[in-house]
Amino acid sequence: MKTLSIGHSPDADDAFMFYGLASGRVAVPGYRVDHVLDDIETLNRRAHAAELDVTAISAAAYPQVQEHYRIMSCGASVGRRYGPIVLAREALTMADLADKRIAVPGPHTTAYLLFRLYVSAEIVPVMMDFDRIMGAVSKGEVDAGIVIHEGQLTWPSSGLRPVADLGAAWSEETGLPIPLGLDVVRRGLGSATMDAVARALKESILLAHGDEEAAVDYAMRFGRGVDRETCRKFVRMYVNDDTVDMGDDGRRALEALYDRAVRRGLLATPPNLDILWV
Repeated sequence: MKTLSIGHSPDADDAFMFYGLASGRVAVPGYRVDHVLDDIETLNRRAHAAELDVTAISAAAYPQVQEHYRIMSCGASVGRRYGPIVLAREALTMADLADKRIAVPGPHTTAYLLFRLYVSAEIVPVMMDFDRIMGAVSKGEVDAGIVIHEGQLTWPSSGLRPVADLGAAWSEETGLPIPLGLDVVRRGLGSATMDAVARALKESILLAHGDEEAAVDYAMRFGRGVDRETCRKFVRMYVNDDTVDMGDDGRRALEALYDRAVRRGLLATPPNLDILWV
């Protein structure tokens, strides 16, 4: 059998949606799946070189990899009225962040792009692994940080203070969900295989929803010590109906994200949204 390389982050939400494929309960006919686990910024960089057949990427990274990959209509990580949160040790506003050191989970992450859409001042970005950010803010290594993943749920117990909820701000401004992550498939696989991959991923997501306890058991391995109900709440946040099918809302949200980035000078031109609907 041929080998199909599938990259996703070692996080509970990605693990949950890929449970069907990882457990062998879902298959891509004719292929053996090689799961490649990397943090999202590493996957963004690997997508630039088209290293993987299928991969999770940040929505912000798609314009740079569109020549190599198509977006699948399933597998997106979408927030509705929630998303990345900016935290600090003291009460600050976004305007107070001028010249401050801000911890960022990667230059190509959607969290960083979204942050730059809402901060008007010049800041000093400090790139670091996402799971170090809250600790770095608490220790005063940086003045504030952009928090993603489980930190969006656990931060109230950290003693930190919210500067902005970027997902809520986006929803209030646009009325749209915020598309944070995408799953993409390499064009070189050919139409038949791309279709088969998309169908298998959608089946894997539906299986996880239908057998949630088993999928949460698997996701807990990647939950970085959170309790079961926190893990369950987190995966429900980001493996939702929009993940099964981004639909017209998802397409319009991507268009809005890229159009706003172009208007702010953060992106030269919007990408061609080549979506493989399944």
